[in-house]
Amino acid sequence: MTHAVDRAYNIEDLREIARRRLPKGLFEFVDRGTEDEVSLRNNRAVFERIRFHPRTLVDVSGRSQEITLFGQKQKMPVIIAPTGTAGLMWHHGEIHLARAAADAGVPFTLATGSTTSMEKVAESVSGIPLWFQLYMWPDRKLSHQLVERARAAGFKALVVTVDGVASGNREYNLRNGFTIPFSFTRRNITDVLMHPRWLAGVLAKYVLTTGMPRYENYPSEIKHRVTARPMGRSQMRNDSLNWDDLRDLRRMWPNILIVKGVLHPQDAMLAADCGADGVVVSNHGGRNLDGILSPIEVLPEIVDAVGKRLTVLVDSGFRRGSDVVKALAMGANAVQIGRPTLYGVASGGETGARRALTIFREEIDRVMALIGARSIADLNPEILRAPDFALRVADPARRGLRLLDTAKAVER
Repeated sequence: MTHAVDRAYNIEDLREIARRRLPKGLFEFVDRGTEDEVSLRNNRAVFERIRFHPRTLVDVSGRSQEITLFGQKQKMPVIIAPTGTAGLMWHHGEIHLARAAADAGVPFTLATGSTTSMEKVAESVSGIPLWFQLYMWPDRKLSHQLVERARAAGFKALVVTVDGVASGNREYNLRNGFTIPFSFTRRNITDVLMHPRWLAGVLAKYVLTTGMPRYENYPSEIKHRVTARPMGRSQMRNDSLNWDDLRDLRRMWPNILIVKGVLHPQDAMLAADCGADGVVVSNHGGRNLDGILSPIEVLPEIVDAVGKRLTVLVDSGFRRGSDVVKALAMGANAVQIGRPTLYGVASGGETGARRALTIFREEIDRVMALIGARSIADLNPEILRAPDFALRVADPARRGLRLLDTAKAVER
């Protein structure tokens, strides 16, 4: 029997399947941005302003997407980003995403706000690095408990999100009435009843086994006291977060430490000074501050500032393999993808998540062939053109990049 996701030929197809399957309130929580969604639109529009300038007559028959990230080889230059609602897309959706990541040979990042515990995810998946995303709470001791749990569970990287000190103004969540834990209103009851597959396959399974979905990584002393609030506003926020917090985490975390939500070169340099191993150039998918710069617009500056000191990752707005190739050519070491794999898992669990990653893999491979690149190391600013912002870094050779001039192409 053909699965619906088999007829998904791009991420937009998966998005449409997810839109039909999910209650409107839940879909909009995943799909939309904040306020007037200027940043959400710009995250996509910026890719359209970047053009490829390919080389030809290059033997690309042996091309490979393999990269080495933090000393670990992986099959594709992507990481599944932390997305707190994966467990509402599909029953224990975090596990389905992690298994899809294992199949694709890429890391999976579990969010603080997930509805499946880190221990359960770690027990269910093997063969890939598991990363844990951390929000620092006002009571630092509670967040430090999460760090110790992640270390004990075998997570290899800690991803500290620093751009969420206040909740984004997502007015549609208020209108739709979706909360965690769930609280029922006439509006969202009608919404849920109009999506019986999700009701039976996700919500009912939780109710009949573990009860209403909650933030399962919250400490027990607060998890059961969390009151229903609009999604995105129900997590505790810390507006006193500062660089000393990062230094403390560096002292207590023995593995890879990554700072997520950096858009300024000076902040990237401070992260390096505090002992971070990497940064994620991110505007939270356009979900927090409207009118903010796209990560792609500042990526070259950050690569220039810290590319020799830190691993530079990037996220927000990636929907095509061509987007990934552009970011890599601009100096990113890898790309985190969030919404695309959420659309996938909402469309068909692990099968749908695998389909999302397969789409990216096939598109990246096709673009590499058409621009004359045999490996990720062949991607550099010389293959791009953009009319309104800089693409080059000060030292393109920092990654051992090979510029594909005619002489070298003939030598190959």
